[in-house]
Amino acid sequence: MKVEIAKAAKALLVERIRSYFDDELDQEIGALPAELLLDFMSELIGPYHYNQGLRAAHQTFVAKMDDVADAVYLLEKPVEERR
Repeated sequence: MKVEIAKAAKALLVERIRSYFDDELDQEIGALPAELLLDFMSELIGPYHYNQGLRAAHQTFVAKMDDVADAVYLLEKPVEERR
């Protein structure tokens, strides 16, 4: 599954990559090489971030379901047992 980045966001990321190369590495990089680097890094690192996001979402879901289960338990009415 390939992650698509919106054009405006991609342009901003490319510009940030170019700024990073210029500021931190004292090297200029063109827009096309920066975009190719972004695409490569997205494919390389993207799945790790995606999976981490899924795990975080799963943990949040499980915690909320525990809250729902507790809330349902609190709704139970006491039952009087007759002998």
